[in-house]
Parts: sequence; C-alpha cells; structure tokens
Amino acid sequence: MESIIPLNSNDAEVVFELAQCTNGAKIGLATLNVPKALNALNLNMIRLLDKQLKHWAEDEELALVIIKGSGDKAFCAGGDVVSLHKAMATGEPKDYGKTFFSEEYRLDYAIHCYDKPIIVWGDGFIMGGGMGLMAGASHRVVTENSKLAMPEITIGLYPDVGGSYFLQKSPDNVGLFLGLTGAIMNADDARYAALADHSIDSDRFDSLLKTLGTQSWGKVAALNHDKLTQILKKFDNDSRAMEKGGLRKHQAVIAKLGDYQTLAEKVNYLSGIETEDKWLGRAIKTLKNGCPLSAHLVFEQLKRAQGLSLKACFKMELGMSVHCCEVGEFQEGVRALLIDKDMTPKWQYPTLDSVPQEVIEQFFAPQWEENPLETLV
Repeated sequence: MESIIPLNSNDAEVVFELAQCTNGAKIGLATLNVPKALNALNLNMIRLLDKQLKHWAEDEELALVIIKGSGDKAFCAGGDVVSLHKAMATGEPKDYGKTFFSEEYRLDYAIHCYDKPIIVWGDGFIMGGGMGLMAGASHRVVTENSKLAMPEITIGLYPDVGGSYFLQKSPDNVGLFLGLTGAIMNADDARYAALADHSIDSDRFDSLLKTLGTQSWGKVAALNHDKLTQILKKFDNDSRAMEKGGLRKHQAVIAKLGDYQTLAEKVNYLSGIETEDKWLGRAIKTLKNGCPLSAHLVFEQLKRAQGLSLKACFKMELGMSVHCCEVGEFQEGVRALLIDKDMTPKWQYPTLDSVPQEVIEQFFAPQWEENPLETLV
C-alpha cells in the first residue's frame, strides 16, 4: 500500500479515504463513524454514503470500495429509529419516515447494483439497516465477532432494507424464522443463510488491505470482481474455522415450519418448542414477546415477494414502512425498547388473532399515485 489519503474530516459521521495501490489504482474506504451509537445509520450518513459511492462509480482509477465500521463492537447495528420515533411523536419534520426510508432504500439498491466490487467488512453487530448495507455488497465478509440479526419484530417493524428480497435466498424456511424470532447469527450461520460470502479473522483487516494494495487492478470491473474473490478465498482458507451456528444446529426444527400452512400454526409450533438450548430458547422468547402485527407483516412480505424483482421489493417495503410510521405499533415498540427502556410495549393488537385482516391489507395498498422509488434503475 503506497499511502492512505483522507478525503474528509476524521470526525465526520462517515469517514472517506483513498488507498493508493502500487500500480496507480485506488481503493475507496468508507468508515461508518458513530461508534457510541454502534454506527447506527442516520439520514446524514445515508446521504454521505450515497454521494460518495456515486462519485467513486465515475472514477476510472478507483478499482473497488470497502465499507466498514469504526470501533470494535459493530459494523452497523441498525437504522436511526430514535429520530424516526421523534418524528412520529411530534409530526416534525413532516413526512420524515417517507424521506428516511426512501433515501435508505435508494442507497441499499445502489449497493446491490454497483458495478465495481464492494467489500463490506462485517465485524461485530450487523442488524437492520446494517444488514441492508451488507446484503447487496458483492463481497460480504464476516468475522468471529459477527452477530447478525433482523430483530424488527421487537419494535413493531418488519425485516425491511431489502429483507423481502434477500431473506428469500435463505434455505428451508430460514428467512421466515429469522424474521419471526430476530435470531442472532454468527459467521457460520450468515454463510449458511446466504447472507455472507467469506469468513476472515478480525485481526487480518490490515493484512488484507495491504494485499489488495499490491495487486494490479485493471479498468474492467468483472475482472476485478474475480481477482478480489480469489484473494478473499485465500484469506478465508487461512483463517480459523468458525464455530457452528444455531441455524445449522437446528436445521431440522426450522425446516419443519414448512409443514404448517398458516401463520398461527407456524407461530404455535415454534412457541410450543421446549428446549435447553440457549440460542433457540432466546429466539422463541423473542417471538413470544414480539409485536403480533410485525409477525403478520413478516409472513405476508415473504409470501408476496416471491418472484418479485429487487426494485419491486423495495417499492413494496417503502409503502409498508411509511405505513408503519402511521399505525402506532412501531412508535410504541421504539418507545418501550429504546426511549423509556421499560421493555413492556403496550401493543394495540396484543395477539395474532386480534389483528384485523383489513389492517394487514393496508400495508400493501398503494399509497401514492407514483411510488417514490419508481425511478430506481
């Protein structure tokens, strides 16, 4: 590595740098930089990332991008739902939910469609909005510290940020299980669930960056993708074996969800499992304590998203998420878990069967003459 050039202040919420390679090519480094908030993604960070990724896409000398988190606890532990709660509670700024979610989903979509290779270095917590950033990256790396989850059922939301699309790719009802239980995945689980590509020891980032800096990167993105894959595979092979995860341990239990047709039957099956296993027990407890409306949304989104394009999934989710800001369960869930921290949300619909079908249908009804994400390309 020849040198690392800062592009903005090192106390910015996203720090951008250029790593100069020996053959003159460049690597773009984006570091989420709010470690006290576990690098939770706020609107300013979304805008900074979006603008920089667009600029790097046009830079012919830039070979690839790396997105990582600062600190040793999290890549990104979610979206900034506290600011969303304030907007829901006060009505200000107006249409904040629509603004936040549409810009977040545009960024996630851009990462999915990015021509140049993007490495997400997923060390530590990767949840919610962090999963949205990671899911679309061409090269998704996890470490022995990785803890991935889509725990939106605890706050009255649902697995958004493209979850309708990427959870479909998980095997044997794993996507539905993750959405209903918010179960935490380790590196092994992430790869089993098709949510990560490589597992590398966390202390090898500097060595990886140094190796990337000595390569002769060209102008053809496809060749750079292939070269990067081979490098990461070597680092993967040279890293320690990752501990077997809960999803793989409990494959048979999770696959049995497919034996049941209705949401109520599936939830009753999971809720009735008695286990000494801490991981599975925690997942079942999260389901039991979670928001019943969210359980319906998880079930419906995955059912309705089958066969949909990535763009169509994001359009569907934008309508769902904006409606979540209006219904009240989301506001109450954030209040109970993150604002007042009394951990006792008072749901409007306290049981699965108390949620009217027409309430569920409203989440999937068109909200605008033209969806704000119609212009995605």
